[in-house]
Amino acid sequence: MPTRVTQIDDDASRRTTLQIEGEMFGEDACLIERISMKIRAETGNNITIDLADLNFLDSDAAPILKRLESPDGFDIGGIEIFLQSVVNEVERHGATTCT
Repeated sequence: MPTRVTQIDDDASRRTTLQIEGEMFGEDACLIERISMKIRAETGNNITIDLADLNFLDSDAAPILKRLESPDGFDIGGIEIFLQSVVNEVERHGATTCT
């Protein structure tokens, strides 16, 4: 199943949620990173990346998503406990860069 991204803007709270569905590989995570940064730059909104409907996350995508999560207005939500442990494990073993 390809990655599907749905953007939901909440002007009242100045938050944009990107709901991610399907499978996420490294290239998909790089795209999500670029989209998130562009939205943040253009709107100033905080960004939530909602992974509740994600079926698969590969080891290249996890550190890219983890890199986005920060106190500077980027949050990762909807992540199951087992998926969080995979993200943490991959983060310990090095980061993947986007080209």
